[in-house]
Amino acid sequence: MIGIFDSGVGGMTVARAVEKVNPSCPIIYYGDLARTPYGSKSPETIIKYSRQNTEFLLSKGAKLIIIACNSASSVASEVLRKEFAVPIFEVITPAVHKVLATSENGRIGVIGTRATIKSDIYNRQIKDGAPDFKVFSQSCPLLVPLVEEGWLDHRETKMIVRRYLHPLKLKKIDTLVLGCTHYPLLSNLIRHRVGKRVKVIDSSEAVALELQQYLEANPDLAAELSCDIASSFYASDVTDAAIATAKRIFGRNIDLIKVDPYC
Repeated sequence: MIGIFDSGVGGMTVARAVEKVNPSCPIIYYGDLARTPYGSKSPETIIKYSRQNTEFLLSKGAKLIIIACNSASSVASEVLRKEFAVPIFEVITPAVHKVLATSENGRIGVIGTRATIKSDIYNRQIKDGAPDFKVFSQSCPLLVPLVEEGWLDHRETKMIVRRYLHPLKLKKIDTLVLGCTHYPLLSNLIRHRVGKRVKVIDSSEAVALELQQYLEANPDLAAELSCDIASSFYASDVTDAAIATAKRIFGRNIDLIKVDPYC
């Protein structure tokens, strides 16, 4: 089984993308809604939460972990790889690979939480692959709470998205990275505000394709992950908004099981 965790329901965009490309591999999802958002937390706290989330998923039978949270990916992925003897994927590196293969003018916009932007992880990884690229980053601290509340089409959300994207439009970017797995839920608003000429990189799709390639190269693990067990979805808190968002992402009802937030 594939274990996936996020600070809330946004990581379900990763779960859905993984489900599409690996339908025979059941998913164990954990959304830490009681402690969301992670983007405003310190690195030490994010690492602590990420460690607890990983331990919970492994206790449920996960054989592979995906960190479906850019904030956790930026500060906790290397720690988790050192501490846990299972393959651990994060959402940043696959998105960077997609950027390098997509951009034509080398002017890249990145939107994310404060923690992700402060880590400078996208800028560093993009520059490692293409030193001449210019990376312009914008923290968007209000977007995760809006998504978690289900305010996907509200006038206020549209205004905030426009405000966040305006500085990046002035930089004449040709590629925009959605540096948070909550943001694909706002992709229609974002694409409209950033303009048709800008290519939008969804890290959820990027990590799902990288996982697919990894499993094709490791058939023994792929066979171990495949089974007839149904996918399961856990959260440290369950709200009506979370249930509605989960249904929107998967196109079906998702049974969110509430568990202790401290695992």
